[in-house]
Amino acid sequence: METDSADAPPGLRLRIPEPICRPGSSEPAGRYLSPAGEARRPALDEKVERIALMRKQLVRVLDDDGNAVGPWAGTATNDQLRAGLRDMLVVRALDARMLRAHRQGKISFYMQCLGEEAIACAQQRALRPGDMHFPTYRQQGLLVASGYPLVTMMNQLLSNDHDPLRGRQLPVMYSSRAHRFFSISGNLGTQYVQAVGWAMASALSGATDIASAWIGEGASAESDFHAALVFASTYQAPVILNVVNNQWAISTPEDFARGAAATFADRGFGFGIPALRVDGNDYLAVHAVSTWAAERARSNLGPTMIEWITLRVGAHSTSDDPSGYRPDDAGARFPLGDPIERLRQHLVLIGEWDDDRHRVLIEQIAGEIEHAFTEADSYGEAKAGATSDPRTMFDDVYEMMPRHLLEQRRQVGG
Repeated sequence: METDSADAPPGLRLRIPEPICRPGSSEPAGRYLSPAGEARRPALDEKVERIALMRKQLVRVLDDDGNAVGPWAGTATNDQLRAGLRDMLVVRALDARMLRAHRQGKISFYMQCLGEEAIACAQQRALRPGDMHFPTYRQQGLLVASGYPLVTMMNQLLSNDHDPLRGRQLPVMYSSRAHRFFSISGNLGTQYVQAVGWAMASALSGATDIASAWIGEGASAESDFHAALVFASTYQAPVILNVVNNQWAISTPEDFARGAAATFADRGFGFGIPALRVDGNDYLAVHAVSTWAAERARSNLGPTMIEWITLRVGAHSTSDDPSGYRPDDAGARFPLGDPIERLRQHLVLIGEWDDDRHRVLIEQIAGEIEHAFTEADSYGEAKAGATSDPRTMFDDVYEMMPRHLLEQRRQVGG
């Protein structure tokens, strides 16, 4: 029996996510925003089901006038806030100088964290020196806030013979065991399972150090992300699971990785893990929630997932042109503002900062950055032929080098 075409069911179709903020759009990026001070602060041992009720809220401390309000305020002293302001200014100045070095042809590649400085800088200040970070390539603030030498960072970027990684890593993929900064992996997602495994090992050994895993919202679509959540949930590993939602995975909007879920925090609840959404451009909120999550982990209450809402203001990397997929003024229209300006405004409001001190600090940092780059540049650069001795490729791999590698090293002059 034939069916009349008018009665035929509609053809199948797919949902193709589209960005809220695109060239020609007047809509600012950002979803499910909350007033400052509205989100409550759960008890450390509060049931995940109750925390889940906060899934569409946004933890914020600083209001539009720069006041610190609500139950999350007060975890950082004024001295710590001034240190945080300095950390962020150093990161921003470092980024600007390295972009200029790239244009000068001195480095081959760079990735800045413009607009995201508060997340890494504040969490580093909230955790303890022994805690281990498993970062992506946009958490240079972890190193800066921990006191890692700027010259050493620049040597790695220049890939010269003072590069602590001896040319084995792409520029910006740092590594420092002493500063508890695990080697960055270009295959995004791997650090998530590594962090959970490290946290499990810390617990098994009876230590008190926790792990902090870092991933961007785009890479949360990788299978490693979900595998890490299974193990973190099952074994209640002492780990902070950071998801930095900067709205874009290169040119792909966050919707592709988030799927049909309302928020990335929803992913945590699906695994029975407490999850919060936090204003990532609010230094005080980042410090407060990082402190809370660390206390949960150290109290054997398990993992916490944190979705940090921010915006990647700059290009994805020096190989990217964002003008093709988003408005040029996206950063100016982002509703959560600039993290440095917001912290500066707060400190001025409470009488702990002023314009003169800010100007002096910026000039001081500019001098430090330029002095560090001059020193690093004096050691040479890979693009000008100043590379590590080929024999170093065999170092730091085996405690006892196998015979076949000893022979290969001899062949290159070792």
